[in-house]
Amino acid sequence: MPRNKTLVAACLAGLVCTLPATAAMYKWTDAQGRTVYSDQPPPTNVKSEQVRPPPPPANPNAAKELAQREADYRKRQTDTAEAAKKAEKDRADNAQRAENCALAKIQLRQLSESQLAMYRYNEKGQREVMDDDARGRERARINTYIRDNKCPA
Repeated sequence: MPRNKTLVAACLAGLVCTLPATAAMYKWTDAQGRTVYSDQPPPTNVKSEQVRPPPPPANPNAAKELAQREADYRKRQTDTAEAAKKAEKDRADNAQRAENCALAKIQLRQLSESQLAMYRYNEKGQREVMDDDARGRERARINTYIRDNKCPA
C-alpha cells in the first residue's frame, strides 16, 4: 500500500508541475479508496471538490525584489570581507612601519654616539670604519626616512 501512495504522490507532483496556472484541478476518492487528482472532472456519480491553486502574490515583483535583496546581501557580505581584509593589511602595515621606525631611531642614536666605533661592510665584504662624514650622511638618510614615514617622536 505505501508503494501506491508514493506512486500517487509522484504522479500528483508531476501533474501539479505541468499544469498551467489557470487549469482547474479536481480531487475525489475512487472506488478503491485512493485519492485522485485530475484536471478532468470526475464521473457525475462521484463526490468531488475543485482544488484551487494558491493565489498569486500580492506583489507581482516579489520574485525580482527577493532576488535583488539576495544580491544586495551577498554584496554586503563581500564588502564586509574585503573591508576586514583591508583592515588586517593596514594593521600589519602599521605594525611593520612602527617596527621599522623603532629600528631607525635606534640606529640614529647609535650613529650619534661619537665614542662608539661603527663599521660598515663594503661591496667586497670587507669591514670599514665609518668616519664622521659617513656617520653624518647616514644620520641624514635615517632622518629623511623617519620624516617621510611619519615616525612618532
